[in-house]
Amino acid sequence: MKKIVSIQDISCFGKCSLTVALPIISAMGIETAVIPTAVLSTHTGEGFKDYTFRDLTSDIPAIAKHWKSMDLKFDALYTGYLGSMEQVQIVSDFFDDFSTKDNYIIVDPVLGDAGKLYAGFTQEFVSEMKRLCAKADFIMPNMTEVAFLLGIPYTETYDEAYVRDVLRRLAALGCKVPVITGVHFDDKQQGAAAYDSVNDKYYFSFDKNVNMRFHGTGDIFSSVFSGACALGMDIQQCLDIAVKFTLDCIEATIPNMQETWYGSCFELCLGKLIEYVNKR
Repeated sequence: MKKIVSIQDISCFGKCSLTVALPIISAMGIETAVIPTAVLSTHTGEGFKDYTFRDLTSDIPAIAKHWKSMDLKFDALYTGYLGSMEQVQIVSDFFDDFSTKDNYIIVDPVLGDAGKLYAGFTQEFVSEMKRLCAKADFIMPNMTEVAFLLGIPYTETYDEAYVRDVLRRLAALGCKVPVITGVHFDDKQQGAAAYDSVNDKYYFSFDKNVNMRFHGTGDIFSSVFSGACALGMDIQQCLDIAVKFTLDCIEATIPNMQETWYGSCFELCLGKLIEYVNKR
């Protein structure tokens, strides 16, 4: 049975990070181990305030040491939101301890959205995240994170040539396959683009664009992509299944927006995800 470890925070209420990664990757038939970096009463998105926060940074090295003593092996190491430079360094050490020639390191470099860094992040933190990305086989930034990782202006207007260029520049950070999420060349389609720097090959996958904002879709995409990698799918298959399932979740959420404004209704779509996996 394939195994993934996901290292990110967990919100007790609200659909993001581990509360998305654990059920989605498990539904793909993959044993999912977790290392929570923090426990929050809710996620930190709009609509929530006065949330509680318990930092678990100091627990991570002890977990890693215990796992190392058990000689645990994983098919993929997948990280999401990391809340401090100390956590980034600890995760970097975890990669050194648990990466092998037979597994994948997958980094979702969560930094910001809509052209801005998330609260509490600085340019120094961005620099640390760049160093973590250098150790990865796959990174999955959105366009805001692309801008900060490369030190270029954020733009919402671009063409395919621009995307190909920034993908090459992301690969130059050290990762083998950068994947950009939320890519669109018009208002009708949205998807993702990837560049395999080893084979000098580009990949694109698009589906219908829904011009609304939904919480947690980045985590949905990254979790499905990570699971597909662990299952041995090729880059195009990973993109296609992640783009398709993310759209499924968005479309399932629209009728329930008043009830689930805090996240996307991925639970209603897990049956479809299982079908996609079985077909491949």
